[in-house]
Amino acid sequence: MTTNTPQNQPQPQPQPQPQPQTLPDGRAIPLMTGDELPMLESWLAFHRGTLELKCAGLDDEQVRKASAAPSELTLLGLVQHLAEVERNWFQRAFAGLDVPPVFEEETGYGLDAGRGIDEALAVWRREIARGRELIAGRSLEDTGRIVDGPMAGLAVSLRWVLIHMIEEYARHNGHADILRERIDGVAGI
Repeated sequence: MTTNTPQNQPQPQPQPQPQPQTLPDGRAIPLMTGDELPMLESWLAFHRGTLELKCAGLDDEQVRKASAAPSELTLLGLVQHLAEVERNWFQRAFAGLDVPPVFEEETGYGLDAGRGIDEALAVWRREIARGRELIAGRSLEDTGRIVDGPMAGLAVSLRWVLIHMIEEYARHNGHADILRERIDGVAGI
């Protein structure tokens, strides 16, 4: 019979801290271990990076190409829409800021003849940076209020906002994959 003594008991191994690793395309692999907040932030960063890769190397004419009639959805429209989504959920709903829509028609899908992909990506990146500033140091349990729409007035936690943003990007990245494949055959980024 073996008795458990300090010498023969398994000793707890120190847990390695999650280290960001990257895919060959440069996107950070989302954290698979560790605390929930950094994990959710890493998944959102992954999906943001995926959208940017879908647009990489395309010119203004290409990002304006719709998938198929009757849809008018374009990569440029998706980038603009996601800039609106970033502003709405992080600035308006979570932080309670009274900020106007990024674009005139509020959804971001409309295409302005003078706006190209470089400008749209710059606006989108600015909205991402502002959202990151507003959630820095905040808890997943911190709340804001949904400003408008069918859920207006409801409290919303940072956890919910991050999960919703991951869902929003994942859904639209599927659209972006189809759009990119139609443009030049590139798929599966």
